Order: sequence, then C-alpha cells, then structure tokens
Amino acid sequence: MRSTSETNDSTPSSYEEYVEIAHQQLNVGQETIHAKRVPGKWRNIKWIAGSTWLIFFFGAYLRWDDRQAVLWDIPNRQFHLFGVTILPQDFWLLSLALLFFAMLLAVATAIAGRVWCGFFCFQTVWTDLFTWIEDKLEGSPRERRKLDTAPWDGNKIRIKATKHFLWLLISVLTGISFVAWFTDAYRLWVDLITLEAPMTAWITILTFTVGTYALAGFMREQTCLWLCPYARIQSAMVDRHTVIPTYDDRRGEPRSHLKKKLHVANRSQVGDCIDCHLCVAACPTGVDIRAGLQEGCLMCALCIDACDTVMGKLRRPRGLIRYASLDEMESAIVIPLWNRTRVWVYGAISLLAAVGIAYGIASLDAIELKVLRTRQPMYVVQSDGSIQNQYTLKILNKMTRDIDARISISGPQGLVSTGGDGSITAHGSTVTQTTLFVRAPRKNLRAESNPIVFRIDGMVGSDVFTSERESIFIGPK
Repeated sequence: MRSTSETNDSTPSSYEEYVEIAHQQLNVGQETIHAKRVPGKWRNIKWIAGSTWLIFFFGAYLRWDDRQAVLWDIPNRQFHLFGVTILPQDFWLLSLALLFFAMLLAVATAIAGRVWCGFFCFQTVWTDLFTWIEDKLEGSPRERRKLDTAPWDGNKIRIKATKHFLWLLISVLTGISFVAWFTDAYRLWVDLITLEAPMTAWITILTFTVGTYALAGFMREQTCLWLCPYARIQSAMVDRHTVIPTYDDRRGEPRSHLKKKLHVANRSQVGDCIDCHLCVAACPTGVDIRAGLQEGCLMCALCIDACDTVMGKLRRPRGLIRYASLDEMESAIVIPLWNRTRVWVYGAISLLAAVGIAYGIASLDAIELKVLRTRQPMYVVQSDGSIQNQYTLKILNKMTRDIDARISISGPQGLVSTGGDGSITAHGSTVTQTTLFVRAPRKNLRAESNPIVFRIDGMVGSDVFTSERESIFIGPK
C-alpha cells in the first residue's frame, strides 16, 4: 500500500487533471456546429492542401499511350502506372508503398501533430467544401442557426433544396470518380449514360454517394470523433516536443473582456486574451484550444487565424495561439529535430521503403519467362536414338504493346527445338503460352539430369528485352 505522504503528493496533480478535463467540451452530436469561416494564412494553406484532391477527380482521365495512365484493373489482376504494369507477383511493391505512407504519416504526426487530419484528410476536405456551400447559401453561423429554427416557407425550401442538391451532386461525382480508377474512365461515363454499367459500378457509386452525403453533410466532426481510429492513436505519436496549435496561457491569462481591459489601470494585471470565443467559433469541431490538447482538435490551425485577427485589431503581438511544442510554451529545453529518436526511426523506415519501391520499379522486367517441364513421360526416345523432352513456356509481357520475341536454348551439344520456328508474339499485359519439344543426341548427355537454359529476346522499337530461365533435360541413366 502507498503511504499517506505519497497519496497526498499525488492528489494535487490528479485534482488538476480533473479540473482541466472539466473545462474541455466535447460535442457528441447534441448540436450542429456552424463554424465561422475566418480568412487568414492557415485558411489559405488549408485550401491549397485540399486542392490536391483534384487529382482524385481528374487523374483517372489522363492517358498513356492507348490506355488510362493509372488503372487498377482488378478483373485482370493488373495495376497500370503510366508505362509500368504491376502484376500479382509484384504486389510486394504495394506493401512497401503502404508501409511508406504509414511511416510518412507517423513522421508528420510526430513532428507537427495531426496535419493529415487538419489539412489533407478526405473527411475534413469534403466537410469543409460542404460547409463552404452552406455558408454561401445560408449565410453566417448566426444566420444559419436562425434559418434552422425558422418555419418552413418558400425561401427556406429553396435554400435548403439548393444546398442538398449541390451536396448530392458532389457525392455522386465522388462515387463516379472512385470507380473511374478501376475501369476506363471515359467508357464509364458512356456506360452510365446508356445505363449499361455493371451492377458492381452502380452499387459502388451508390455506396460512396450515401457515405459522402451522410458523413460530410451531417456527421461531420462526429466522424472524426467516433469512426476514425486516428484520433485514438495520436497520443502514441504526439509528445511534448511535437509542434501543435497551442494557447500561450502565460501571456493570455488571466482573461478579461475588452471593456474591462480598457479600464484596468495596470495592463500587466490582465492577459491578452479578451475571451471573445472567436477561436472556438472558428473551430470545425467546437473545441476550445485554451483548455489544452484535446481529442476533438484536428490541428487545422483555423483558431490561429481567428486569434491573430483579434490581436491585429487590438494592436497586440500575434501568436497568442500558435504552432509550438509544450516544452517551448513552458520555456523548457527544446529538443532539436535531429535529436529525436522517434522521428529518425520513422524516417529511416520510410526511406528504406522508398528505396525498395524505387529499386523494385527500376528492376521490373518488361518480360518474364517461366519454363515448366512435362513430367509424364520423363523423356521420349526417338527413332534415330535421340532423346526428347517436352516443355511449356509461359511468357509474361508486362507492357501494353505486343513484343515479337525469339526463343533460344543452350545446353548439351546438338540441342534442337521443334514445335515452332523459334519466334513468338508475346501479347501485351498478359501471359502467352507455347509448347516446345527439345531433342538432343543421346551420346551428348553426360548425366541423367543435364542443365539447360531457355532465353527469349524481344524488341520494341530500339528497346531490347531479355529474360532467361534455367531448367533440366532428362535422359536415360
């Protein structure tokens, strides 16, 4: 059991924790949050970051040679990335890519908190777009709340119908854009217009339409709080050295309203915070950043824009709320980035994954040869006494164009192949199979099992592609 002194020593810290939690507010869906859109530097950065999702909407329409530049061809088990075709046997590259992005997310979180959530996450971006439409049609947060409680009339029906129509339009385009990465994008539109699209496409589009409309239009911050696991695991990645949006309580406290601040004789008795709650009004999740780091904080930095706007009007230094670490706020020793082991470990894993991806793509063979020797019969003795083996050759062409390849064999002296003229057309993005009969004089076979090498040489334009595969030639004992 702990001693009385130990219990008493721990009581103040525990009490302070409970007091801090008591000041934190978490909206669990009991009210709709209408965040105030405050212009500023971080709002502009947020728009720029969110605009990267335009690739999602338009990237599928890029063409490369005679096909889509990026295409997940699931029925044929192929992934086309510009001039590279990745087949199931090369999907270890996909594993490395997933590892790279996972570690990149961990590095970003360890350095600057939930920057993915605040600036790049599809839920955040789509919600921001939906609320932007809401702001343009319904007005400021106060006007939106007033409209929500107003009786239904022609004006309210018109505004609400227009808003939900635009929401549904964006949701449908989201579903179509997702499906476009898995089939020819231009052909998809033709199939949709003529109602000839496969049932899988219709179901996927409907699922994404309903999901986008519900999550971005209605659930909003509740999706981040209850459905997304990232908010739960951020505590394992964020520490006292992580740079996050932080309220400078030493400068801001004690708070006082503007009128009271103007009548205080000694300005040093009050802090810079005028308790205007604009930082709370600008937060898309309704978090009060002044209560410290909270689960609901997306770290989108919109509260910084709000506070800087007020400080500018009061002619006070900006940065009452700013990106800073807890150590920096408490004037502790700030550990440089290069001295943080966790960042180095995450970064090293990301670098290794990136190197592996680059090496894998650079070393991908345009054609691969597989040789299967027929086991029954093991060999056949010909009328002239020569020994014959049968082989099945499978040529995998990872390019989209056909390759004219020539087959050659090396091994025991006097090898002769039959069943073809030694040339074959390897069709693009598929496996071409052929059968060869190989004969060798019995006197040239030095053992029961003799090494043999198959080689194919193909040419496309001025590019030469080669692949070899070893096998064995079986003869009598």
